[in-house]
Amino acid sequence: MEYHVKDLSLADKGKLRIEWAEKDMPVLRQIREKFEKEKPLKGITIGACLHVTTETANLMITLKAGGADVYLTASNPLSTQDDVAAALVKYFDIPTFAIHGEDTDTYYQHIKEVLDRKPNITMDDGGDLISTLHKERQELIPNIYGGTEETTTGVIRFKAMEKDGVLKFPVIAVNDAYTKHLFDNRYGTGQSTIDGILRATNRLLAGSVFVVAGYGWCGRGLAMRAEGMGAEVIVTEVDPLKALEARMDGYRVMPMIEAAKIADFIVTVTGNINVVDKHHFEVMKDGCIVANSGHFDVEINLKALREMAVSQRDVRENVREYRLPDGRNIYILAEGRLVNLAAAEGHPAAVMDMSFANQALSAEYLVKNYKKLQPKVYKVPDELDFEVAKLKLNAMGIEIDELTPEQVEYLSSWEHGT
Repeated sequence: MEYHVKDLSLADKGKLRIEWAEKDMPVLRQIREKFEKEKPLKGITIGACLHVTTETANLMITLKAGGADVYLTASNPLSTQDDVAAALVKYFDIPTFAIHGEDTDTYYQHIKEVLDRKPNITMDDGGDLISTLHKERQELIPNIYGGTEETTTGVIRFKAMEKDGVLKFPVIAVNDAYTKHLFDNRYGTGQSTIDGILRATNRLLAGSVFVVAGYGWCGRGLAMRAEGMGAEVIVTEVDPLKALEARMDGYRVMPMIEAAKIADFIVTVTGNINVVDKHHFEVMKDGCIVANSGHFDVEINLKALREMAVSQRDVRENVREYRLPDGRNIYILAEGRLVNLAAAEGHPAAVMDMSFANQALSAEYLVKNYKKLQPKVYKVPDELDFEVAKLKLNAMGIEIDELTPEQVEYLSSWEHGT
């Protein structure tokens, strides 16, 4: 088996951590038990470009249980957990190509290693696997049934490809499933981003001014958790509806240029470029801590900050200090990459359980339905989303009501009125 991981001697530690995460992933466990019996992915090759974490490991194990040949590479150079990568290779016979801190050339070489296995289904977290395939390996496209995408960033990319007429096969937007974005993005990103910031800085949030750039589901979750830690939360937005929602939720709303003047912490979760830019650095107060929890390291204009700085140094693990000509210091966490994964362990297993359940069921759906699908971005079918929610409730021991026949008839009729 070909693979490229940092050190196989880390595998024992990784195996224990994978087992620990699995205890909090009952939905995926139920799907794995079903897959082991039915083998819906038998004969299918799956190429995955995902964060190599304990939760992802359990997804890979589930896909393999369903009969698939699985190949995994990292979707971010700083998110790989080297012990997990080693355990996947040594104990689960899943070829993995990922090393924490790998350079850009190695990162893309690993993606090409996975593409060399001629996958039938791709799984992306940010879109690099599919975009590389479309740019450099179009001869593989006839072999592809379809793909899945885990992030807002990736879905935006693929919808742009669809609009331009260059998307060559169907992609299921797992990110847009209710059981993904309502829970993973909100509760997962909210908690894990705070976790990454605290691990990196050990700073007190209570009493601080905490700026959240972007009020999508990730921003909502982050604002909620920062407020819960005692911070004064400010939201910056470009969408008037989301800005209004943030204000109605009790947060101050203002342009970034104003927020940057008073911020102790600034965290971007927008999926867009240069959200924190040169003119913002120019007005930040001394000691401002800036981090990103969006997928790519483009939301903070680090190039501009480097050009402005007279010196820079690492003052803690995952904390880089940039000294400006007037003596102010700006601190960037985790090189502007996803702070929740680069400085912490990412989302808790309990929320990734639902996200990866959607991934597994979407792979099965593609195998059964790819001949009927067009090269478009599709939402996760409602029946799969509801199934994941039902399995989660079942695992939590929660029962809910069902509509009576009378209620079903009432909701489907136009004749009933006041």
